[in-house]
Amino acid sequence: MHSRFFIPQATPSRRQALALLTLPVAAPLASPSWAAGVAAAATAPLPQITLAGPPALVSAPLMHMAQSNALQGVAQRTVFTAWRDPDQLRMMAMGGKTDVLAMPSNVAANLHNRGAGVTLLNISTWGALWVVTRDAQRKALADFKGEEIAVPFRGDMPDIVLQVLAAKQGLDVQRDFRIRYVPTPMEAMQLLITRRVSHALLTEPGVSLALRKTQSFPVGLAAPTLHRGADLQQEWGRVFARAPRLPQAGIAAVGALREQPAVLAAVAQAYARSVAWCRANPMECGQMMHRYIDLLTPEAVADAVSTSQLDAVPALAARGDLEFFFTQLMARNAALVGGKLPEAGFYAAPASA
Repeated sequence: MHSRFFIPQATPSRRQALALLTLPVAAPLASPSWAAGVAAAATAPLPQITLAGPPALVSAPLMHMAQSNALQGVAQRTVFTAWRDPDQLRMMAMGGKTDVLAMPSNVAANLHNRGAGVTLLNISTWGALWVVTRDAQRKALADFKGEEIAVPFRGDMPDIVLQVLAAKQGLDVQRDFRIRYVPTPMEAMQLLITRRVSHALLTEPGVSLALRKTQSFPVGLAAPTLHRGADLQQEWGRVFARAPRLPQAGIAAVGALREQPAVLAAVAQAYARSVAWCRANPMECGQMMHRYIDLLTPEAVADAVSTSQLDAVPALAARGDLEFFFTQLMARNAALVGGKLPEAGFYAAPASA
């Protein structure tokens, strides 16, 4: 089944980058061998499990789970729907119509701390943020001092990562840069491609899509138009003397599904397998994402898969990295994570439990 995504006209209240559509599950592509371990605990499969995520790599495994009917042991039907911005994400998390959401890690903590009923299953996006630039000589964040940078999602990821990294280097985002906030990553990319800005903070696969659209990739062209400038993962590792990995986003269970450990185990295990499938089959992953979100080209997604740090780490195993990350955010604005570090109940038990 094929579905179209389109760019709607701007309105005075909000410019939309993508129109989003829930897609029903396709016929199964494979029969999951893991089902026996969890199906016994789920004697009555749920009628449907709804997965949701943004037009980013963190959603690719969710799309694959829906397309391959990977949860057939615990649900009769699996669907994927997309969210377009953090406001819609928050409404979906509290609306009771979605079961599993891909979301930024700080949003998951914030919702949990505010009593919204969120259990983190894993962190899978560990590195997907770059300042894309027209100036090949600008390689570090400090090189952009005084420059205008298009930044999406004011007050959310990736803006907050930019703020933390700037502050750690003695820079102030508002004073030392000219930030042009835009509602969505796609709009930041479009400003860059149409030469209305020279630099934009983008996340994959938007980075690779911008490079592909301007014929700046594959590497080797005589005069590429755009370049990967500051790698925020490398900046993070350098300024904090840590591994260049950011616990940026993962998946979380919301609502009543949180009370069904066998289903949560099946979701976590299926997601990890779908991450492995995406990494082993980057072009097929790109073709799949293109069917769901036709603005994303297969080639750009394949580039993004090979470049990004896509690794499904269980929530408990990621807790140390998350708490360090949350602590840095809280030093700037405690409200970013709901005023405190999440307690142990935020982190799902291991899928094998």
